[in-house]
Amino acid sequence: MAQKKALIAWGGWEGHTPQESTEITKGILENNHFDVDVVEGTEAFRDPDLSRYNLIVPVITMSTIEKEEVENLCKTVEKGTGLAGFHGCMCDAFRNSVDYQFMTGGQWVAHPGNIIDFLVEIFPTKDPITEGIQDFPYKSEQYFMHVDPSNEVLATTTFTGEHCSWVKGVKMPVVWKRVHGVGRVFYSALGHVAEEFKVQEMATIFERGMLWAAR
Repeated sequence: MAQKKALIAWGGWEGHTPQESTEITKGILENNHFDVDVVEGTEAFRDPDLSRYNLIVPVITMSTIEKEEVENLCKTVEKGTGLAGFHGCMCDAFRNSVDYQFMTGGQWVAHPGNIIDFLVEIFPTKDPITEGIQDFPYKSEQYFMHVDPSNEVLATTTFTGEHCSWVKGVKMPVVWKRVHGVGRVFYSALGHVAEEFKVQEMATIFERGMLWAAR
């Protein structure tokens, strides 16, 4: 059986520790017997042979992407390559590209209170990505997102209204999976900095999500 191949592209705002998070992500994939290529920036998304990868992981935050790059990336996923990512390193990567946001299923818009304590609520499904994981406390940015109603939601969080009164009681998706064409897309809003991978539930969900996206 041929070894699976993954591409990790990193860059953007250093506050999201994209380089350190890339190293952790690379290690997870290599432990699952992936051959991993790591590149900086978005240029690799132009590659006409991008579909040779089973999985693409963008770890790029608050950056921009060229039209030709995003067109090729979206087309590659649509044809069957998996896409997986976390926090602002996937769903606040390219604010200028609605095509990219259409593919990922969501876009960050706010995190009231900045770094706060909140609860991650596992959605009542028997999905393999969250199987055996219970609701767990988390300290990070509680992402408020604009999300695609076609996402298959696997975990949520509820806003208390303490930091933004008008969103009190809003149940926001935290983890989801979806399809784009025939490609599988996975996203977790957890992972503001690399240190958060030490939370076992977060790391396990992300590992399983990447493997699901890569089939």
